[in-house]
Amino acid sequence: TFRNGVTVTATNMKMTCESLEVIAKRTGDPAATFGKQENFKSMVATGNVRIVQSDREATCERAEVFPGDDKVVLSGSPKVRSTDGQYQASGPKMELLRGERRARIVSDGGERPRITLPALKDLGYEKEKEKKKAPAPGATEPAPAPADAPPPITVPIPPAK
Repeated sequence: TFRNGVTVTATNMKMTCESLEVIAKRTGDPAATFGKQENFKSMVATGNVRIVQSDREATCERAEVFPGDDKVVLSGSPKVRSTDGQYQASGPKMELLRGERRARIVSDGGERPRITLPALKDLGYEKEKEKKKAPAPGATEPAPAPADAPPPITVPIPPAK
């Protein structure tokens, strides 16, 4: 168990937290005071957890690392974001999957997952106004919407950079 400003550095990852509990496999003489520590089974980081790996960052209050399952489970207001600000995701619980460069949001039915992505790029829409076609002989105009109908939803798309 490690406390008070813990930092863990791995090959391509850095994790900081307030407290860290490591569960490792012990080998060697069982009567010895200290055995040889082998591969660790799991780690539980708590308190202001921050994990930085390459171009992404995860923050939460609790991170459980399971190397045998190749995943990290984040809880306590978890957020995962790209360091360039291109995306951000949050939810009640998240799983980071090793080697897959993805995060899975696990919903518990309470807090709703939230994902923020960059603005859509120009999709090639021409801004020319369509010429209003005259109705064919015998055709009728569609009936107007009732006065109490809600207005259509309009989502503004920012211009591409």
